[in-house]
Amino acid sequence: MDTIVALATPVGRSGIGVIRLSGADSLKIARTLVRDHTFNPEARVATLRQVYDETETDAIDQSLITYFRAPHSFTGEDVVEISCHGSPILLRLVIDECLRLGARMADAGEFSLRSLANGRMDLTEAEAIRDLIDAQTTAAARQAARQLRGEFAHELQPIKDDLLGVIVVLESALEFVEDDLPQIQLESIASNLEKLGSAVAKIAGTFQAGNLIREGIRVAIVGRPNVGKSSLFNALLGSDRAIVTEIPGTTRDQLHEKFTISNIPISLIDTAGLRETTDTVEKIGVERSRRTMADVDLVIAMVDVSVPATEEDLQILESVGPTERIVVLNKIDIAPQRVSAFRDALKERLSTPTPFVDLSARTGAGLDVLKKSIVEPFSPVDVNSSGFLVSDARHYDLLVRSRDEISSSIELLQKKASEEIVLVGLHNALRYLGEITGETTTEDMLSHIFSTFCIGK
Repeated sequence: MDTIVALATPVGRSGIGVIRLSGADSLKIARTLVRDHTFNPEARVATLRQVYDETETDAIDQSLITYFRAPHSFTGEDVVEISCHGSPILLRLVIDECLRLGARMADAGEFSLRSLANGRMDLTEAEAIRDLIDAQTTAAARQAARQLRGEFAHELQPIKDDLLGVIVVLESALEFVEDDLPQIQLESIASNLEKLGSAVAKIAGTFQAGNLIREGIRVAIVGRPNVGKSSLFNALLGSDRAIVTEIPGTTRDQLHEKFTISNIPISLIDTAGLRETTDTVEKIGVERSRRTMADVDLVIAMVDVSVPATEEDLQILESVGPTERIVVLNKIDIAPQRVSAFRDALKERLSTPTPFVDLSARTGAGLDVLKKSIVEPFSPVDVNSSGFLVSDARHYDLLVRSRDEISSSIELLQKKASEEIVLVGLHNALRYLGEITGETTTEDMLSHIFSTFCIGK
């Protein structure tokens, strides 16, 4: 493979910026950069050297150069990491010099892809690097770190081994046994497959919690103008992000911010007040608010109990539709005596059970109850569980497919279908599990059969 180069640290000014080279010419390029063709650094030891480019007599930086000799590197190839001072201009100069010396810019994720191709990690571990970088909470970071350590692949391996064992028995019966397999052996195979299907289903069952801590919940605050939406937005964030005034229609466009509740990332949207208006800009904001209500996971419908309920309030609540919703009765500090009657009046108009939260966005009363109500519908299990959680939709889809194929094969086995037909589903199940970790399952299966039953001797 050719030699690739890229900046391994974020773009921008920093104390240190790391440039990574991977490929057969990595050390050769590093020798040219330091103008010493005898440069032979000890592997995994940082060496301080002056770095030059072709146009300058003086060094452009004093850098730490670390050499990782193949195959004991991240990618399995020769890797050189150049730690420069974090000036964007300086880092660009060094990268340009590497390109001039024969490297090319790495594609997105290409270092991890080479690591996968060279057997330094499996596909789930490569995906975990991305998830660890993108983690929004400590729980998400912990789960990604567990996957990076190979825990997911470790959980799948016994299932794949046992499934392969069943396939070997059925393949052998298909090739060598003239009569049908004995009933007791068929029952044993069916029992083993049921256990394997349950094991796959158990892993897949963690997806709801895993995906929750990875993707989080999109929440929109909606309501008439001046009911306190922006005040609630600020209260949930713990900062004055939105402008709050007594003038209705202050918020004309959406505000988006992120925060966490119990290790669950929340994407919070403050919307423009819903009302009929002739103001062109506000009208656009209102239309965006209505579209947002259909796209989010949860709608916080807010009403002001300090004034009588209006038909507009009721229409907003009814327009939320099937989306999860919470009705927030705001300004209870101003009119606490009206809260009960207000709630009863709204409940009469709502066709489905809806949680209500009494709140004062100004004082913070009821805020903890609201936070709990936001995550409760989406978190039936403990997202802070010590167990491994499947968080990737691709993994979940393949697990479900594998489980369904195993279940189908059990049914065929019980109906006395031929081994050849039963094996179709089991091969599919094994392939789906192999796709999770990026293995070539067909070759693995053949190798296992040859070594176990000496086919071909």
